[in-house]
Amino acid sequence: MDRLLHKVKNSQLRTARVRSKIHGSKDKPRLSVHISLKHVIAQLIDDDSHTTLVYVSSIDSKNVTTMTDKAVKVGQTLAKNAQKIGIKHVVMDRGGKLYHGRIKALADAAREQGLEF
Repeated sequence: MDRLLHKVKNSQLRTARVRSKIHGSKDKPRLSVHISLKHVIAQLIDDDSHTTLVYVSSIDSKNVTTMTDKAVKVGQTLAKNAQKIGIKHVVMDRGGKLYHGRIKALADAAREQGLEF
């Protein structure tokens, strides 16, 4: 059990280290990404007023086979919803995970739809 607690603690420290260096505002919100074993969740957060501006998840996605495809779909949908409310620039919060694979696929899909990091 001690090994699992150590892994959780290290994960929390990595997340806190990443979040200490970035801050989202209403004009340039924080793009927070969470990837579980089955789903991809992304949201745009205004840290000044502690509100979520846009929330998108892959829970409702049907006919998407791989997790990378789910990440791409979430990135595209997030960028479209952000443009509807007038957001073009965001700050990326990878949540302590490395910037590759699914995180990178989500970011690239959002960039292709017009979101700027």
